[in-house]
Parts: sequence; structure tokens; C-alpha cells
Amino acid sequence: MRAIEDITLEELIPQRPPFVMIDRLVSCDTVFTVTELEVRPDNVFVENGRLTPSGMVENMAQTCAARIGYISLNSGEPIRIGVIGAVDKLAVVRTPKVGERLVTTVKLIEEVFQVTLVEAVVKSGDEELARCKIKIALTEMDSNG
Repeated sequence: MRAIEDITLEELIPQRPPFVMIDRLVSCDTVFTVTELEVRPDNVFVENGRLTPSGMVENMAQTCAARIGYISLNSGEPIRIGVIGAVDKLAVVRTPKVGERLVTTVKLIEEVFQVTLVEAVVKSGDEELARCKIKIALTEMDSNG
């Protein structure tokens, strides 16, 4: 099993700059995955100095992608591309400002066949900024084409 710090984001997720919405994978196990993101002014989802709600959802989805990538990589399987099947019960308390460091946690609720349901939470410090449930469906395509 490869250590998280020895794995690059490019190995885990199919997104490439400027569309990468996580800076690093902090931890990943069978239930919880945690990533970090610093909101930068050149982020494609920043408007008027704040990360948009769409950017927050993309951050949560890419945390799911990092989970899939990490598990696949460590099991020797190809990393398959997932697509958002549904976003449910999205609640945005506030949008983060440029310079804030976000910690995003996804908790596995259920996996059935090729569909994963997670609960995602975005925090800045101890403050919860957003949460939702996301359904991710794995495609037959792997991230290598």
C-alpha cells in the first residue's frame, strides 16, 4: 500500500488544472476521506473574492474522486471515472473567501454495484460551510483514456 504523501493528485483524479478543486488528500480509509483546498484568487470558481457554491460542490465531488482513485490505486485496479448522479440536500451556510483553507470530508453511506452514496461536509476551521449528499456512478472508462 502506497502512503498518501507518495501519491500525486494527477494519479488520483482525472481533473487537470485549472479545474483541480483539491490541493491534497489528507486521509482515506473505507469510510472517511478528507481533502484540503486553499481558495485562491485564480480559481475558476471564484467570483467577487469568494468560492461559488458550484465550486464547493465540485470540491466535494473531487474529494469523492480522490477516494475512488486512492482505493483503486492501492488495489491495483484501473482508476475509473465517476460522474455525479445526484446532489441532494445541498445546504450552503456561507461561501468561503479567497485565502481560506477548506477541509472537506466525505463519509461513505452506501455502495451498491457501481454507485456510491456519500455525505460531504466542507469546513473552514471549525465552521461548517456546506454539506450535501452526493451519488457517484462509476463509468467503464478509466482515467487513462
